[in-house]
Amino acid sequence: MSRDQYPSFLFADQALLGDDTFLLERRLIRQGFSIVAGVDEAGRGPLAGPVVAGCVVLPADCDYSRFQDSKKLTARRREKRFAELHDCGAHIGVGQCSPREIEEKNILQASLLAMKRAIEDCLPAGLPDFLLIDGTFPVPITLPQQTLIKGESKSASIAAASIIAKVTRDRLMAQAHADFPHYNFMKNQGYPTREHREAIADFGPCPLHRRTFKGVREFVKDNIGKSSSPSQYTLWK
Repeated sequence: MSRDQYPSFLFADQALLGDDTFLLERRLIRQGFSIVAGVDEAGRGPLAGPVVAGCVVLPADCDYSRFQDSKKLTARRREKRFAELHDCGAHIGVGQCSPREIEEKNILQASLLAMKRAIEDCLPAGLPDFLLIDGTFPVPITLPQQTLIKGESKSASIAAASIIAKVTRDRLMAQAHADFPHYNFMKNQGYPTREHREAIADFGPCPLHRRTFKGVREFVKDNIGKSSSPSQYTLWK
């Protein structure tokens, strides 16, 4: 089978994967794809900060069961798994898009671009030869890939990528807290909590806020949301 063909038959029984979250990777490796990477992002929904993506190639002999969807782990466990990924010999790439890029491109395109950057960052010596992507949208890169709805629960590689993306982004927002303490980014990571929304109303947006997002654009003095950049909600809209 050509490496340019997507082996879609390998994914026909996604619902039957059970608890084996490395099954898809092993199937792909048996088909000749030697570098299988999982890709995920963090930060679609916040009103502030970048969207960050992770790309991870797990060693075939690692204990993949440790790596679960980052949303199901406590912050302390995410940090532990983050360290374990760096210690176990995994190949790791990180990419991000800034708030200005999100405003320009929209959150969907910015998320996919962050994923592309993470893939390109994953292996300096060469790109992965197959990608397992969380979600429904393919990444704009000329590599064989498969999207997986709720991919973090089906692929340990995607789960590992979600941990890399989430921990990296949380650390960036903790650093931002020192510069913009009014918004309590240390606690909310830029998400639209009540406290965060009230801080935007009281102090206005800071440079990290996504000025085309509902909940921010109402407080932008130059009405950027009504200019050349399209108004956005959060997530994929």
